[in-house]
Amino acid sequence: MSPTRRHLLVASAAAPLAAIVPLAATVPWRSARAQNSSLKIGVLGDQSGIYRDLSGPVAIEAVKLAITDSKAAGRDIPASVISGDHQNKPDIGAALVRQWIERDGVDCIVDVPNSAVALAVASVCKEMNKVYINSPAATADLTGSQCAPTTIHWTMDTWMLAHSTGGAMVKAGGDSWFFITADYAFGHALQRDTSNFVKEAGGKVLGNALAPLQTADFSSFLIQAQSSGAKVIGLANAGSDTVNCIKQAGEFGIAQKGVKLAGLLLFISDVHALGLQAAQGIVVSNTFYWDRDDGTRAFTKRLQPHIGGMKPGMGQAGCYAGVYHYLKAVAAMGIADAKKSGAATVAKMKSMPTDDDAFGTGRIREDGRALHPVYLYEVKKPSESKYAWDYYKLLHITPADEGFRPLNAGGCPLIHS
Repeated sequence: MSPTRRHLLVASAAAPLAAIVPLAATVPWRSARAQNSSLKIGVLGDQSGIYRDLSGPVAIEAVKLAITDSKAAGRDIPASVISGDHQNKPDIGAALVRQWIERDGVDCIVDVPNSAVALAVASVCKEMNKVYINSPAATADLTGSQCAPTTIHWTMDTWMLAHSTGGAMVKAGGDSWFFITADYAFGHALQRDTSNFVKEAGGKVLGNALAPLQTADFSSFLIQAQSSGAKVIGLANAGSDTVNCIKQAGEFGIAQKGVKLAGLLLFISDVHALGLQAAQGIVVSNTFYWDRDDGTRAFTKRLQPHIGGMKPGMGQAGCYAGVYHYLKAVAAMGIADAKKSGAATVAKMKSMPTDDDAFGTGRIREDGRALHPVYLYEVKKPSESKYAWDYYKLLHITPADEGFRPLNAGGCPLIHS
């Protein structure tokens, strides 16, 4: 299933970042004129770690499909794809992006799970005036205090997740919370935003436990959560950390004791890894579900031959949609003008409505936030699932203009009141 990795990152912990080089180029050497008449898109993901299933090879194939679909729509923009692994380390991610831009002529960076890496990459792209389309990183700071004229944030963020899932849990009676939180930028932001909604709704936060990234044993954190007496344990983590935490909560019999688990960022790949027996009943917020409507099913059908038995999650779908819209803006501007300025290209993207099979119609706000409806789902019981990857039942839809943080509330310096 895994596509060929055309660009690999080789780095020793002791080696200076300047020495990080890819093993092979994605495309043969071309003349300067040829390079100036085509685009290069860098997919910076997690190819081997905790977030591989929500990023990884499927995200790369989604970006390639966006190029194919753009050509089918009559926008024949020459574009190639280069990919790399940031290893969930901000310094490695930032160094690789800088190398791609300076040496390899990359015009657009996409994907980038892990909020700490995402913020580091945003800084490099702003400095070097290149387009940056983030999809799977959740920190709302990308369109808040650290927004940039070169950044677009697709799919979801911590404010949206907290507003949708956290708000629904409090309304359902879950008015006391304890958080198990990934101890880095994403986890802190998700706990912060969810805590604010819990408190605004009249609930209480009884405590939290900070868990290192890639924790194998959550038992001590789950014991703390149980001892707090909270009605809800909020999982402010993602990827295999969330999967391991939910599995171990099942071994502790937490659900049988009347305590609810809130999977604040749960991807469909996580549900698949858990299985419906373990995941049933968990409430999740997603902006994309492969089986939501005819458009999402059509997109998934086109992508399926390239990803084997997997289904795309919302982060990977956001990579597709972001690049598809980017190519639409480039077609409107012309390749030469688009390559000159990432900020000008992002401004063009903001001026055009978005429209694709994965998310439907939408728009991009001045702060770089891509707006689309937010869907609140409950994971089905095994008896309710009728076919492979039939995992979600819809509970509620929040309209696009209500699902994300208000424009003037994020502290984005691009917004002038």
